[in-house]
Amino acid sequence: MASLVTDYCTLCNDDGTSTEAVRWCIECEVFLCTDCEKHHKKSRLSKAHNTMSTKDYHNLPKFMQEISSQCRDHKKKYELYCSFHACPCCVTCITDKHKKCQEMKPLSDILKQVKSSASVQLFEKDLNDVKENLEEIIKYLNRRINTSTIQKTKAAEQVRSMRKSIDDFLDKLEQKVLDDLESKQSKLKSKMNTLQQQLKTQANQMSQLQSEFSKITQYATELQMYCGLREIEITTSEAVKHLEDLKSGGQLDEVNLELSISSKLQSILKDVKSFGDININTSPFTLQLKAVRKDQAQHLVHTTPTIEQIKPSLLRQLTIPQDRKNINIYACTILPDGKYLILNNQFDNSNLLLFSNDGMFMREVVKFKSRSWDSCFIRTNTVAVALGSNKQIALVDVEKNEIFKSINISHNCNSVASDGQLLVVSSKEKSTIVNLNDMSHTILEGVVAYCVALFKGNIYGTNYGKNKVCCYKSTGETLWTFMHDDIVSPRGITLDKNGFVYVVSMSNNRVVVVSPDGKTCKTILSEADGIKSPYVIDIDRESGIMIVSSKISDDDDIRNYKTAFVYKL
Repeated sequence: MASLVTDYCTLCNDDGTSTEAVRWCIECEVFLCTDCEKHHKKSRLSKAHNTMSTKDYHNLPKFMQEISSQCRDHKKKYELYCSFHACPCCVTCITDKHKKCQEMKPLSDILKQVKSSASVQLFEKDLNDVKENLEEIIKYLNRRINTSTIQKTKAAEQVRSMRKSIDDFLDKLEQKVLDDLESKQSKLKSKMNTLQQQLKTQANQMSQLQSEFSKITQYATELQMYCGLREIEITTSEAVKHLEDLKSGGQLDEVNLELSISSKLQSILKDVKSFGDININTSPFTLQLKAVRKDQAQHLVHTTPTIEQIKPSLLRQLTIPQDRKNINIYACTILPDGKYLILNNQFDNSNLLLFSNDGMFMREVVKFKSRSWDSCFIRTNTVAVALGSNKQIALVDVEKNEIFKSINISHNCNSVASDGQLLVVSSKEKSTIVNLNDMSHTILEGVVAYCVALFKGNIYGTNYGKNKVCCYKSTGETLWTFMHDDIVSPRGITLDKNGFVYVVSMSNNRVVVVSPDGKTCKTILSEADGIKSPYVIDIDRESGIMIVSSKISDDDDIRNYKTAFVYKL
């Protein structure tokens, strides 16, 4: 929406006059009133300058208005373009930040291509695709929020249901023991009541005899007295004997009711520390998003280097710990965070070793009980490892140091490559494409390769015995085959972001780059650079970092690699 503010002529304002501006000079970056615009058009220095109305200027997004034609560091006009850094430069920038940059072009030549670039037409699609992806993810997150709310409600219901089940169970146990208590106390009470009644009867009899005793002594004859006392003696003796029988028979023992709480029930209070556990389980993100180009702006200007311009510069050498000097490097992988992953293959086992960005050994990620032949990065901390004659691919979580899935293949697994969606597994007989989304398999009889790489849907492979480098369609048809005297016993293969194919030529100690069309090649590293029997190679396409294995000992075992060199392309 156009701004409602009033713009004043920059030139008039410098003279202390506030005159409303009508135009904006794109190159001078000043507002012009009607009079100043006329002089501006007549001036020899500015008559060719492009201008726009102030209304159109304010229709530009804010960040576009802030883009200047002058270098912020040196306050000079941009005149050149650095292809390596993909940025405009002033003349001072060349001696300041771009001393080593070889590909400098006139900015005017570059800008002529911008609006006519095919990439410009794709930007709207890219924006729409990114927006749709974001909207899909927002919908996905809303669904996940709703799902988590439902899961919370369900879990709460399970807690309450379990609590009710426990309460009902305890109520039953409680009622059972109370009923037992009532029954036993009732029987005990009845027994004591019966005994009590018997004793009361005897006590009443004793009381009656006791009250009548004085009358007997006063009025009875001698014979009556004698016989009466005899009866009283018998009755008293029977009462005494009854009491003694009750005492000796235990009927007068003290009987108490006692409750013994179940030890298992008591253990609940002692041993049960939690009603349950709330766990958060994570599964891989499966939402299918639209593929969007990365670094779109760099495609506005075609800056693909020629094969002659590819000159790697050595950055570092991996530092192998003393206790791992017999390392045999069968795969080198550059992770997205810049760390390096090495597949160390021994006689009867193998392991993945992690090195830091500066080439220092960090830790062993995982160990295999058999030999492994290749590895590649897939996505989100996941690495695939080819387990050779075991006919399996192991998926390893580098962060958790664990193998979390195995994929069975119908043939030997000599090499593996992935673009995050597909997994290509090659052998000397045939190859297999695994769709990582649904785990479906497609056999490619025509793709025979010792090592493979994936780039923009095509499969690239090396044939060690025939000194060939091949490019295949994803359906298995051969697009091109390349052979050259510089390529002898090719093994590892990878590609850079421009589609150049990098091959390690083991028997003549070289790293050779092949053009994207498979017609020309160039040796970029050789024995003069310290390369000996190179076996594997990998390139991080985003950063242009390349890693190559190399032997540094002189023993006869050509697979006995001791280190790897890291280069910047």
